[in-house]
Amino acid sequence: MFLSRTPVLPTPEQALRGRPEPEFSVPERHTVLGNALLGPYPEGLEVADFALGCFWGAERKFWQTDGVWTTLVGYQGGITPNPVYEEVCSGLTGHTEVVRVVFDPAKVSYESLLKLFWESHDPTQGFRQGNDVGTQYRSAIYTHSPAQAEQAAASRDAYQRVLTGSGYGDITTHVLPADDTRPFFPAEAYHQQYLDKNPAGYCGIGGTGVSCPIGVAKADG
Repeated sequence: MFLSRTPVLPTPEQALRGRPEPEFSVPERHTVLGNALLGPYPEGLEVADFALGCFWGAERKFWQTDGVWTTLVGYQGGITPNPVYEEVCSGLTGHTEVVRVVFDPAKVSYESLLKLFWESHDPTQGFRQGNDVGTQYRSAIYTHSPAQAEQAAASRDAYQRVLTGSGYGDITTHVLPADDTRPFFPAEAYHQQYLDKNPAGYCGIGGTGVSCPIGVAKADG
């Protein structure tokens, strides 16, 4: 099933067992921003989680954004606890490759991060992004508050309207709460800020070229 042309999410019975503790440690600080990866984070900062394909290029998009305090990559939305990269790539954990963004809402709004998210990938592709095929590459937003959930859903609806007008299909992005059923598991050290360490490394990020009308959602109802 998992080697077929069409990826399929595993059931809990099919998913890998995982482990109670991670097999690896995560670096203390961001190689570009210099701030803590895992916290504690300064008071007043907020957390956002975005899955938009291969997390190497996606993370760079966010750390280059003014108002972002730190970023780190990991695995979220799956079944297997404390997975490793090879397990996630097998399709047998159910996770997405995700970027955790810690930001200062006084300097950059969550809506601005949503706009960057939508415009940095094609959210209509299901279990793939470009040449990257697999359940781990699906598009998702994991929200940390009712306000984030409301804004994420509104932005999805607004972007769907302009994508439809440009000839694209339905958005397949999941908007789900980042609760205890969808914990964030940090990825291995070599994945953190990968494109800073490997400037010529692979970056599969590419958008539709269609601008996301953030701010239009409320006006259009």
